Amino acid sequence: MVRKDPWVRELRRSERPTAHVVLLPHAGGAATFFASFARHFPEGFDVSAVQYPGRQERLGEPFVTTIEELADRLTPSCRRYAADTVPLVLFGHSMGAAVAFETALRLAAEGTTARCRLVVSGRSAPSVRRESHVHRGTDREILDHLAELGGTDTEVMREPELMSMIMPAIRNDYRAIELYRPAANVVVDMPVMCLTGDRDRWVTHEGAAAWKDHTSADFRLRTFPGGHFYLTEHREAVARLVAEWGGSVRDRPSPGADG
Repeated sequence: MVRKDPWVRELRRSERPTAHVVLLPHAGGAATFFASFARHFPEGFDVSAVQYPGRQERLGEPFVTTIEELADRLTPSCRRYAADTVPLVLFGHSMGAAVAFETALRLAAEGTTARCRLVVSGRSAPSVRRESHVHRGTDREILDHLAELGGTDTEVMREPELMSMIMPAIRNDYRAIELYRPAANVVVDMPVMCLTGDRDRWVTHEGAAAWKDHTSADFRLRTFPGGHFYLTEHREAVARLVAEWGGSVRDRPSPGADG
């Protein structure tokens, strides 16, 4: 019997897939955040979402405390997708963008990114530093920050028992992303597209555009109306854009190859 991969939850499968999109959620987020996105991808796209430890069906598992270790643990799951015959698109939002980037770096180091692309959403480039210490605050202060971001259901936030259950995971994720310090000049060997909201207080246009300096391949920047969680208001448009871009992947020559 094949053991189910706890890191990746399949949201949609196609009989004849033409591409595979793996979605990585924000701090405090879970795979279910992307469930409503899956149906907006065109026929032929396999869609999966990453499930970090310490939430939902993985509630009893110990947290992973750094972005780098999250990428280390996730890479084996993505490696088999990268080695498949169809293109792989890693899509990370907010903290998920950092995890996706680190995972892409690991795949590139293994030479398995010829048919891969990276989409980073709602996060500034690694070379753009912004000091934040939300993880040191009280539970109330962290919840207030979540409410300001707009990514958590306000009804859920009014349920004390539920919030006490998920607060440790939220605090852990905030600590991981706020202490994440990648090298300012790190570059990934795959095309990168950055998506951002035009009213996102945490990601400036300059911070989003700086992702161009972190790829040795093509770069695109697309801006949507909205704040940090602009994508919840534009699910169909975001899915269509990612599908059009990711579905156009062609094999790229490996470093040192002719042409």
